[in-house]
Amino acid sequence: MKSTFYTQRQEANKGEDIKYLLENWPYWFNEVGMTVHFNELTGVDLKETFLKNVEQKGERLLHFMKTVAVNKTKRFYQAATKLQLLRGEHTGSSEDVTEMVLLLLAYFDEKEDVIFHYVEDTCLACEVDMDRVPLTPTIVVCGQSCYSSRRMMLSVDQVIVNENISSFITSFCMMFASYYCFNINYPPTLASTLEFLQRCFFSINPERGTKVERTKATQLHVNPKVLTLIQDLSDHEWRAV
Repeated sequence: MKSTFYTQRQEANKGEDIKYLLENWPYWFNEVGMTVHFNELTGVDLKETFLKNVEQKGERLLHFMKTVAVNKTKRFYQAATKLQLLRGEHTGSSEDVTEMVLLLLAYFDEKEDVIFHYVEDTCLACEVDMDRVPLTPTIVVCGQSCYSSRRMMLSVDQVIVNENISSFITSFCMMFASYYCFNINYPPTLASTLEFLQRCFFSINPERGTKVERTKATQLHVNPKVLTLIQDLSDHEWRAV
């Protein structure tokens, strides 16, 4: 992957479609291959950086969401309560990450179905109705819930590029990395959630530019909703000390 990185970037930058890239660079689409490419591209160790930041910040973020943010709007309170019921007795770091991502989507009022597509737990890749899957990188969840699913798939540009991922954290990191590996902008419908995760959990903080798809509402360097949450978290931690 390292020795062929330059050729891979050439083809991605030319806009070769995902089916072509999958056929010619199949290793790029498994966990190790994508991790190596992402590291060569950004200088960031994908999963290692994410897990390190989850360890340092995840618990505090969940505490903030469940104590301070939960009372801000009725909609977020209802979403947080529903997620708590879905999680049930499931415990562990993977479940914490799942809850963190779903709470962030609810907090920013961004749609879960733009990042997750649910199918039957026995569904094969060839059986997924790809017309119903978003064009952007999507985690296809085999089952009714991210908490209970034992198998996930990754879709990019409505193509299943990896059909057997057993870990939510792995599937999420690969989904995020796909935006960088394949030159895809964050869709406006996920702009705040992805940018917050990018800056706070993947440690990518460019001085200029943004991964958000340009619209009239995305002219600022940093999303104001993201800045507000970062400031609120900082204030909450200071008060808790």
